[in-house]
Amino acid sequence: MTDNDTTWLWLAKGAGAVVGSAISLAYILPHDRREAAVRFAVGVACGLVFGGTAGLKIATELDLAGTLGASELMLMGSAAASLCAWWGLGLIRRTFNHWRPKTGRD
Repeated sequence: MTDNDTTWLWLAKGAGAVVGSAISLAYILPHDRREAAVRFAVGVACGLVFGGTAGLKIATELDLAGTLGASELMLMGSAAASLCAWWGLGLIRRTFNHWRPKTGRD
């Protein structure tokens, strides 16, 4: 793999992470700027870290592994991982809030 190929893969991974994170913000609007910033950062980080693996898994499950290029796999995987990151964290948060003991401050 050449430096040019590596650059394109990182650009595809970064673009997918940013787009997936932006979609997650638009889909469920955050309550304030802090929440928006945290959600965006978490989405981008998850997209960059898990983008390649997610893209490969999606392509394998849909039987597309031989038809997509490496950049397409990175873009698709990063967007999916980024989009799903906040959903997973939101599920965990709701679960903990449900089981948290009630106090007078709630």
